[in-house]
Amino acid sequence: MVGNPKPQTHHVAVLAFPFGSHSSALLDVVLKLAPASPHVLFSFFTTSRANTSLLSKVSPSSFHNVEPHDVADGLPEGFVPSANFEEAIGLFLKAAPGNFMTGLKNAEAATGLKVRCLVTDAFFWFGGDMSEEIKVPWVPVWTSGPRSLLVHVETDFMRERVGTVTGGGKQALDFLPAFSRFQICDLPDGVVTGNLDSPIATLLHKMGQKLLKATVVAVNSFDDVDPEIENALKSRLQKLLNYGPLSLISRSPHSPEDESGCIEWLDKSKPASVVYIAFGSAATPPPHELEALAQALIETGFPFIWSFRGNIEDFLPKGCNKSSLNGKIVSWAPQVQVLGHASVGVFVTHAGWNSVMESISGGVPMICRPFFGDHTLNMRTIVAVWGIGTEFERGVITKIGMVKALELVLKHKEGKEMRDKIGALKNLALQAVESNGSSSQAFNSLVDIVTK
Repeated sequence: MVGNPKPQTHHVAVLAFPFGSHSSALLDVVLKLAPASPHVLFSFFTTSRANTSLLSKVSPSSFHNVEPHDVADGLPEGFVPSANFEEAIGLFLKAAPGNFMTGLKNAEAATGLKVRCLVTDAFFWFGGDMSEEIKVPWVPVWTSGPRSLLVHVETDFMRERVGTVTGGGKQALDFLPAFSRFQICDLPDGVVTGNLDSPIATLLHKMGQKLLKATVVAVNSFDDVDPEIENALKSRLQKLLNYGPLSLISRSPHSPEDESGCIEWLDKSKPASVVYIAFGSAATPPPHELEALAQALIETGFPFIWSFRGNIEDFLPKGCNKSSLNGKIVSWAPQVQVLGHASVGVFVTHAGWNSVMESISGGVPMICRPFFGDHTLNMRTIVAVWGIGTEFERGVITKIGMVKALELVLKHKEGKEMRDKIGALKNLALQAVESNGSSSQAFNSLVDIVTK
């Protein structure tokens, strides 16, 4: 911890889920809370592997009153990860309540400060039990969107209505508020389809039940993005605070400088002409889809930035190399800055919630290729509710499908209509983060609840 001139008199424990982008998203929130509360010590708990990764991306100067702590990952000695990532998650979760409580007690002993509030990833349903045991408020942070949150809160109700479903599931979900345009096949696996007993499905089911008892549930969203969903959640939870989009509130401390020169490259491009492609940190399309995407970019000739880890040459047609493409391929791109640039006209995305929020903040329509979790639910919201993007037939990228989608958004009137609609959402987001906006007020309330 970097020295802080003000003594800490208040102690908050933060429990982060160490898989995917969850720990990074929660740390972003903590690093926003911390400067607003210099008298508070934030003890940030996650696995050593996750902490090492986070600390390598964040300037030490960000950690004025934030102290990272390692907790055991629950994996047996000699554990070899398999293709099934849920195995490691299951082992971690089994040991997590005890490991976190041990870490919390050790931090109290080391600092001489009792923990006064428990902030956790919402995934940690056991945070409610821990907070009851130590008699402090529980503040779970939901890093996805409000629609998927309502799904998990209403899982028992949905299971009563439709039972367990095998296959695609075309039944409408019109018995849920604001779900008339959705079907069972849009839901995440583990709600009413797939393996309802998997570690992730079990976690989310328990979470949906426990969140009803949380002091407050904080969400990286804004009130006007989906008012009917917000009203439904506020009627079910004790308190809901939408503090986002976080990307508009402050620049992420995880964003290194633009070493790949994306912004300088975009400065030379025409307005709304560039394709930005990024599928997040946890998902990559299979080789035949990557090849189809590359072929579509070559055929259309649209300029592009593609954030891609690996050797793109492996997926290019014979006789074509990286230097012959009308675009820029980088291992990492400053996504918030790229999406905020006037030259970017469309975002090819997995439709993860952070990416959706960042695309709305930049006013950029989306072409969605979902993979798992809430991706399909977010995509259906983007396409059917907001009208700010499109999807692929049968959900997979083909050359013909990608060419059609790119031309639809960048050349046809439908694309202009999408830009107009997402521009209106962007304006609502900007209003929400103004000093007297709903998200700013929510964030101030979150500070008060966590630190007093």
